[in-house]
Amino acid sequence: MYRKLDINWVKWIDGVWLNEKEIHSLLENYDFHELDIEACLEWNQKARIDSYWSYIFAILHFPKYNPKKRMYELNEFNIFLGADFIITLRDHGVDHLDKIFEWYVQDTKSENIDIKTSSGFILYELIQAMLEKMFRVSKNVQIDIRAIENKVFDQTSSSLVKTIMVKKRNIVVLKHMFKPQIPVLKTLEERVNTLFKGKIEVYFEDLEDKLEQIVTDIAVLEEHIDSVEDAFKTIVDINTNFTVKLLTIFSAFLLPLTLITSFYGMNIGLPYQEKPYFIYSIIIITLLCMWAIYLLLRKKGKI
Repeated sequence: MYRKLDINWVKWIDGVWLNEKEIHSLLENYDFHELDIEACLEWNQKARIDSYWSYIFAILHFPKYNPKKRMYELNEFNIFLGADFIITLRDHGVDHLDKIFEWYVQDTKSENIDIKTSSGFILYELIQAMLEKMFRVSKNVQIDIRAIENKVFDQTSSSLVKTIMVKKRNIVVLKHMFKPQIPVLKTLEERVNTLFKGKIEVYFEDLEDKLEQIVTDIAVLEEHIDSVEDAFKTIVDINTNFTVKLLTIFSAFLLPLTLITSFYGMNIGLPYQEKPYFIYSIIIITLLCMWAIYLLLRKKGKI
């Protein structure tokens, strides 16, 4: 579905999950390059920008959380920007974008001609809203990592492995989503400044600063989750080594008894096997051997 809105002299068309026929029908009245239209019909994993004398075409990506998978997915934005129009085509619904659209719907009765009603400023507001959302995403991920970190030191369970892996994957997705968009946003700033004669340059410079801050925050999150994973692996190794150590010591203590009983378990005649009191001698010898092993391990620092 798609919706249209006239804001003074600017036309805004916003579409979500449009099929091929709807996209062609929507764009046929504009003189867009066929490769740009083709890009709208494809799934593009990389951000890009194409600039022409009459319009700018850009592909940007923002995260969309999938609660069932507990993972972030790419929400592709295909944007056509001209001096008097803006067309936004996307894969998923976005509450922040809907709020901006509804705000302009309520403001369309105003007859004031202002820079805030330009297509360039609308684009700024859309990107700015998505970047602000990303700051909240980054903060929530940081809180989740701290909770995982506390669990790592409180309890070591197999479920934590999956939780850590999910968080690592989400951070990698966010990193691959936003880092390539830094040069794209810089190029977009240059093209928008040319199209609008530098009137909204300061706004897109603000977007660049926010995007660079987001990329920095993601890098910090990546280092944090890596340190949590290392701590988890270290604790698991320590617990495993402690278990092996206990089993080794237990086996060492039982070794003398096993050795003695293995001899007297054979079907051959051995000294004192008919004497009933000899069992006490075996127990005493075994305890002495265990004590000697204990002293040796303690001297070696193994206990």
